Amino acid sequence: MQPARRITLTDDVYAAVQALIMDHEVQPGARINIDALARRLAVSPTPVREALARLESDGLVSKTPLVGYTATPLLTRAQFEELVEMRLILEPTAAAKAAGAGLDAGELAGLRADADLPGPEGADAIAAFTAQDARFHHTLAGLSGNRMLHDAVVRLRAHLHLFRLHFPAAHYGVSAREHHRIVDAVTSGDPDAAAAAMRDHLTAARDRHLPFFESR
Repeated sequence: MQPARRITLTDDVYAAVQALIMDHEVQPGARINIDALARRLAVSPTPVREALARLESDGLVSKTPLVGYTATPLLTRAQFEELVEMRLILEPTAAAKAAGAGLDAGELAGLRADADLPGPEGADAIAAFTAQDARFHHTLAGLSGNRMLHDAVVRLRAHLHLFRLHFPAAHYGVSAREHHRIVDAVTSGDPDAAAAAMRDHLTAARDRHLPFFESR
């Protein structure tokens, strides 16, 4: 077994490097210098390498033999459509399973709290919004009771780092209302309505993002 301190350090470095990539401080497509990252984070290169290996499985970095790691480039329109297609397969099912799981009052209250989203004010508004949006989707997937389904949803969400720099203002206000419609359906114990509400939310979110691709 690894010492607890080593595990904690590895997790902390993973979270730090992930944040640098998600916030585009490491630009999409840029080479990643392990030694420079280690100096920046005041750690040895070993936990940085371990973090990059995990981030490769998340799809946020790629490794080329004899070259090293690079941050993955921004999604193309075709890749974005594939991402939405996968989410439409996974997340309505997660919502339906959560609706049929007989959740208790505490679980429903937690899901309702996660459905709320911060507004557009503040320097970190986009980061706060996307983090809370991810929390809602991850919580709901976790309440499905299917660990593999939850893990798949979490892994797909990592690809949305594209929108840290290209974020539709139309998301503010609208996404939270869509979230609450999903929670209403889950609370009522109606799997079909929960799946439909999630499907409507993902489709509407897709349409809000499309102008970015049309303007590229």
